[in-house]
Amino acid sequence: MKRERLTILAGKLENKRYRIDDKLSIGRSSENIVNLKSLSVSRQHALIQKQVTGTYIEDLSSVNGTFVNGKKINRKKLQSGDIIRVGDIEMRFEVLKKPFKESGHKMVEFQDATGRINFKTKSVDLLLKTFLIGSGKKATVAELKKTQARLAAITEASLTISNERNLKKLFKTILDQVFKLTPAHNGVILIKNKHTGDLKVECAKRKVASTKQTVSMTIVQCAFDKNEAVLTSDALDDTRFMDGESIVSQNISSVMCVPLCFQDERLGVIYVDTQGTTDAFDQEDLRLLAAFSSAVSAALKNNLYLDELEKAFQDTLVITSNAIEMRDHYTIGHTWRVTRFAVEIAKELGWNEKQLELCKRGGVLHDVGKIAVGDSILGKPSKLTDQEFIIMRDHPERGASMMRDVASLKPLIPYCLYHHERWDGKGYPQGLKGKQIPIEGRLIAVADAFDAMTSRRPYKDVIESEKALKEIIRCKGTQFDPEIVDAFVACYDKGQIQPILQTYYSKEKSSIACPFCSTHFVFPDETKSGDILKCNVCLRRIRLKSINNAWFGELVPESEILSESSQDK
Repeated sequence: MKRERLTILAGKLENKRYRIDDKLSIGRSSENIVNLKSLSVSRQHALIQKQVTGTYIEDLSSVNGTFVNGKKINRKKLQSGDIIRVGDIEMRFEVLKKPFKESGHKMVEFQDATGRINFKTKSVDLLLKTFLIGSGKKATVAELKKTQARLAAITEASLTISNERNLKKLFKTILDQVFKLTPAHNGVILIKNKHTGDLKVECAKRKVASTKQTVSMTIVQCAFDKNEAVLTSDALDDTRFMDGESIVSQNISSVMCVPLCFQDERLGVIYVDTQGTTDAFDQEDLRLLAAFSSAVSAALKNNLYLDELEKAFQDTLVITSNAIEMRDHYTIGHTWRVTRFAVEIAKELGWNEKQLELCKRGGVLHDVGKIAVGDSILGKPSKLTDQEFIIMRDHPERGASMMRDVASLKPLIPYCLYHHERWDGKGYPQGLKGKQIPIEGRLIAVADAFDAMTSRRPYKDVIESEKALKEIIRCKGTQFDPEIVDAFVACYDKGQIQPILQTYYSKEKSSIACPFCSTHFVFPDETKSGDILKCNVCLRRIRLKSINNAWFGELVPESEILSESSQDK
């Protein structure tokens, strides 16, 4: 199959190449495939068209005429190397000697807004089967070194995949390896959004300095939809992507694209290309990319499984915390505020991400033992008797007992079991003293006491936050760990504690109580009825409603949030 193209020789589009498959329109109008922004070029200036007897260029009654090798023409058969001039822009007609190699590939032709593009696809399974099969001829030293480097890259990537939970870092490692072993100029990993089905860029890398990065969505969609690897040596005509820049404007030439697929589930694609370099990739490059894609697909699916398990675990914690607060409706929202206070203190103490995550979970379950306390005690609107208080004091140990047989909950036991211990040893249930008390319990003790003082109770008034803070400081070294108190005071001074208080925003005109955790939050003056905001304590989505100038909120189900998010996209 003969390949022909047109190359711009000067101006802003210098070295831009346009493939000639059937027709190639030239002119100033944006409707043309070769769109030349010059006033010397007519809107519809010339047309290059393939026929049985050859490829011809025809002038379309342009104002300034069409010239081939310096001679004005109306219609002329083109020869390789002919110089065409339209207006003040010159270009060269080229017939490439190297035809497409069929070698078992399937040719796929697409029609898009800028013209047709031909490229080859191949089964990823077949590529992987032939990854380690030699050509049958004796390999050179250079070829052996190249193969060794590729095997080392696959090994390194596999080790990274087995140890790396962070997908962003994993994707970056893969693209770094691809760039190291192939002549790629640009690379992108796109992952399917599980709610919308759209392909979204998750990682990108480019070698050539550019303000924008463009990929061929025709090729990407082909690889994804057909679950086949794509290799093209010259892909100048293509659709637009993301920022509206065409493949032509980015001078994209060679492209490889391989799907990310786990069993029968398509997860995304890996795409790489070159700018201005044709025939840059070969079958070995495609096999390498397919090998990377297979490893990445497995890692991606494993991460998705882990995310689903994590989501299920978090949902279970939320359901459990809801059960606690439904039992003790007088302290509604207490769990979430204590958790937020505790996390702010932990950040001030310099805890790492893993410790902070455990702190969030432990804060949510610190009062789980209250589920085992009778309603007559838990819901009593007045002060507890001594006997009732003895029963209530059992809730830390009851909660710890509930968690001891669940491996994933064992790290959270200290938050539950020790949050009523005191620094001076006068607390319960075990009467531990000082640093005998695990730091998780000492942390929750401060957060728990502060919220108890600053939240509504049927048997007491709300204490102003400044007064409650002074009480926390007064009990430093007796009831509370001095280090924890200092960290809490630092958070308060930085303004990180006040927005979490249940009634902090209650006197603001533009505020409502969260229907989930009862904490007041402020909404902007320009808010309209029906707008969705987020509570800054429990992080639930709240739809604001207004009736007779009175504002209130209602919880937005997660399914509705996902549906609206899909429509936005």
